[in-house]
Amino acid sequence: MSTETATTITKNSRSSFYYSFNLLPKEQRDAIYTVYAFCKKTDDIVDEHNGKIDEKEQLLTRWRQEFEKSINGNSSSPLLNKVSHTARKFHIPVEHFSELIRGVEMDLNRNRYATFDDLYTYCYRVASTVGLICAEIFGYTRDHTKQYAIDLGIALQLTNIMRDVQPDLARDRIYIPQEDLELFGYSEKDLHDNIYDSRFVGLMRHQAERARSYYAKANENLAREDEKYFFAARIMEKIYFAILQKIERNNFNVFNNKVRLSRARQLLIAINIWFSHRVLPVR
Repeated sequence: MSTETATTITKNSRSSFYYSFNLLPKEQRDAIYTVYAFCKKTDDIVDEHNGKIDEKEQLLTRWRQEFEKSINGNSSSPLLNKVSHTARKFHIPVEHFSELIRGVEMDLNRNRYATFDDLYTYCYRVASTVGLICAEIFGYTRDHTKQYAIDLGIALQLTNIMRDVQPDLARDRIYIPQEDLELFGYSEKDLHDNIYDSRFVGLMRHQAERARSYYAKANENLAREDEKYFFAARIMEKIYFAILQKIERNNFNVFNNKVRLSRARQLLIAINIWFSHRVLPVR
């Protein structure tokens, strides 16, 4: 797969990835788009491919095997060969990609999470790993900046979970921890019936507070010396935080309101963050 194709995949996905990373220097931008294409292709095996679970497991196994071939030699997949080249070029640990595949695989054999600790593992694998990959592409001077990538990944995924309650439910997936449902006396049947009441508002506010705590933790761990390298991640952070704020303004009614930001709003956030990093010195 060519870099141009990877760019097209990113742009056509309407993902905030495109607006967050389009302002990077070309070499980093091409690497990020390759990583995004890998993530989307991996995710599509589970979410977009029509077939039984065992068929998806076989496809994902072959995908993992081809990835390992690309690392150890040469794969039949041009995309995976490019991913391997990117990993070598930016010294990205291979385990980050392997962990992401394991995270996506969890969606094949697990659709409920008893506790937040259980959910954290899933969030780390499907989101924090991407942040760690991106950190190697951006570069950093302080090792603890990688914790920013980890915590931001958790925050973004928790925001996704809140936004996508209904589409996830359509796939028989509930990412809100079962312990939280029990805490607020809100059942799975209530969720399927789209019951919007004070229990649901309390449940979702609890999720929002948890997400906000991870946004805060992320910012505490971004070394000032590294802020200039992470402006693209900051764009992603601000876009998703704006989505979280919109959910809150809607009083958590994600049943009747599909929460998204317009392309214009995302672009404006991107330009504002980029401009602030261009004109303001790193503190």
